[in-house]
Amino acid sequence: MPERRFDVTTIGEMMLRLSVPAGKRLETATSFDVCPAGAESNVISLLARLGRRTRWAGALPENPLGRLAANALHAAGVDLGGIVWAEHGRMGTYYVEFGAPPRGIQATYDRAHSCASNLTFQEIDWDALLDTRLLHLTGIHPALSPVCREMTREVLGHAKQAGVPISFDVNYRQKLWPEVEAAETLTSLMQGVDLLFCSAVDAARLFGCHGDMQEVVQAMRERSAAKTIVVTFGDQGVCAWDGKTWLHEAARPTQVIDRLGAGDALAAGVIHGFMANDFPAGLRYGVTLAALALSQLGDMVVTNHKELEALTRGSSTLIR
Repeated sequence: MPERRFDVTTIGEMMLRLSVPAGKRLETATSFDVCPAGAESNVISLLARLGRRTRWAGALPENPLGRLAANALHAAGVDLGGIVWAEHGRMGTYYVEFGAPPRGIQATYDRAHSCASNLTFQEIDWDALLDTRLLHLTGIHPALSPVCREMTREVLGHAKQAGVPISFDVNYRQKLWPEVEAAETLTSLMQGVDLLFCSAVDAARLFGCHGDMQEVVQAMRERSAAKTIVVTFGDQGVCAWDGKTWLHEAARPTQVIDRLGAGDALAAGVIHGFMANDFPAGLRYGVTLAALALSQLGDMVVTNHKELEALTRGSSTLIR
């Protein structure tokens, strides 16, 4: 394979997350913590912090909120050349309440008609986006609008023609589209990808995959023909198939501060190992970064390769 400009690229939507302090309710909120977030940007920014050459492509409004999002990517080390600055339109937002049992986390979305959902195929610099060793996509982008759905099909086709390996995270969002429509669309999109991520919950409700860990992964293999598959099982960890071997990695214990973004952190860790031709290490990185994500506020995890290696080895949690 020829030398590529980037290690990993992606396309998606960035939103602003506004969360109320723990114990507060949204309807009586007087202050918010603000941070940019988005499944694809969460993955790509974490990979950049781990030393990977990355680019995020998508639309942001040409205003202070768009620049806030871009600044977060820049701080992580992500190449910003893929941003399409929109003169009109808005960023999507979502509002988060952190609830202790019996309540869980409550998320309220306000993302309709964002500039990301109206981005067209012609506005993307596809030569740069496909000048990469791996293209990472999720099932969120095609759910945003018919335009985004068609764009996802187009980029998958172009990537396969260019010989660019594809990573795909099912990442179903029930507030964006119904299960039947999502299952039909995602089944076609994930066919033959090089690296597939799916939660056991999504595997069951979208694709009818049930049973023990290996049975669920095997069923996903049959439905997707993916070369490498990672299925997450919550606190039971992950089960994977690398084309030759069954692999399992237990979840890492952690103190949960913020549940959002853990799946994206896991995907970034697996991709990090996958890119180094060490898939078992990637699974270890993945569960470690997922635990780290749970212990930090915000969707975009802040760490570095040295810390990841130390945490993966199980270094002491005492003060250093």
